[in-house]
Amino acid sequence: MAATLSQWVAAARLRTLPMAVAPVVVGSAAAHALDQFRPGRALLALVVALALQIGVNYANDYSDGIRGTDDARVGPFRLTASRLVPAKTVKHAAFACFGVAAVAGLALVALSGTWWLLIVGVASIVAAWYYTGGKKPYGYMGLGEVFVFVFFGLVAVLGTTYTQALAVNGLAWAGAVGCGLISTALLMANNIRDIPTDRDVDKMTLAARIGDGPARASYVAMLAVAVVLPLLFTGAHPWLWLVLAAGAVAVKPCLTVLHAHVRAALIPVLKATGIVGVVYAAAFALGVAL
Repeated sequence: MAATLSQWVAAARLRTLPMAVAPVVVGSAAAHALDQFRPGRALLALVVALALQIGVNYANDYSDGIRGTDDARVGPFRLTASRLVPAKTVKHAAFACFGVAAVAGLALVALSGTWWLLIVGVASIVAAWYYTGGKKPYGYMGLGEVFVFVFFGLVAVLGTTYTQALAVNGLAWAGAVGCGLISTALLMANNIRDIPTDRDVDKMTLAARIGDGPARASYVAMLAVAVVLPLLFTGAHPWLWLVLAAGAVAVKPCLTVLHAHVRAALIPVLKATGIVGVVYAAAFALGVAL
C-alpha cells in the first residue's frame, strides 16, 4: 500500500507554511517603506521560502523516521514512520524541494546582483538538512530553535528586503526578529508536545532540555516580544498599532500552551500559531502601507 496524495500533503505540514510566507510579506513591507518594493523579486523569495520549509519538513520526516523517533509520537502523519513510502523516496522529495529553492534563489540573486547571498543560500540548505539529518543533527542538541530563528526570521526577512532595496532598515530588523520569534514559538509548541517521546529516544530539543514549565512560558514570551517590537516604529508608521491584532489572536494558543495537560491538546496550537504569523505579517504590511 502506497501513500496517497493527501498523505504526502499532510507530511508537508501545511500548518507550518505560514511561517514561510510571513517573512516574505514583512520583508517586502520593509522594502516598501524604503520605496523599493519589487513584486517579481518578492515572488521569487516566496518560492525560496516555501520550498525550503517543505524541504525541511520532508527531511525531518525522513531523518526522524529512520531513527525511530516518530515510532511512538503524538502528531501529524509521517511518511517514513508509516512505512507507506520508502525512506529514500522521502529523502529524494526533500532534496527536490531544496533544488527548487536553489533555482529560485539563483534567479533572485541574479536579478538583484547580490551574488554574495549565494553563500547564505547554501548555508540555508545545509542547515535545513542537518537539522535532523547526518550523524549529529543539531536539532537533537537543542539548537533547532536557533536555526528557525536565524533562517526563518533574520535571513528570510532581511534577505527579502535586501534583494529588493539593496539596504535594510530598523523596521526590517524588528520584523525579522518578530517573524523569527513566532516561527520559533511554533517549533517550541511542537516540541513541548513531544517532550516525553523525544527524551525516550535521546532527542534533546530545547523544550526537552529546559523542561515543560519553562518551555511553555518561553512560548508566550516569544509571541509577546514579537508583537511589541513593531510598535517601536509607530511614530513613523502609526498604523503599525494594527499588529496588536496578532496579540489578540495569540491569547487563545498561549492559554492552551500554559494550561493543557493532555499532549494531544497542543496539536491545534501549531495551526493557531501559524494564524498568528499570518495576522502579524498582514497587519505589519498594512501598517506600513497605510
